[in-house]
Amino acid sequence: MKLSARNMIKSRITIINAGSVNTEVVMETSGGEVIVAIITKESAESLDLKVGKQVYAVIKASNVMVAVD
Repeated sequence: MKLSARNMIKSRITIINAGSVNTEVVMETSGGEVIVAIITKESAESLDLKVGKQVYAVIKASNVMVAVD
């Protein structure tokens, strides 16, 4: 697999919260960091996502925002 995204983090799925349209996928890295992604329900089904499955969190962002109160 080759992608243009520079941040591909090997993770394991810990929680899947399927909704009617979107699915929340919670992943944990080997270092214990938690990454959460919201993807379409259709994508989650086509990837056959299951708790415990090894996956990659692929992050490509042109902007990162920081906010404070």
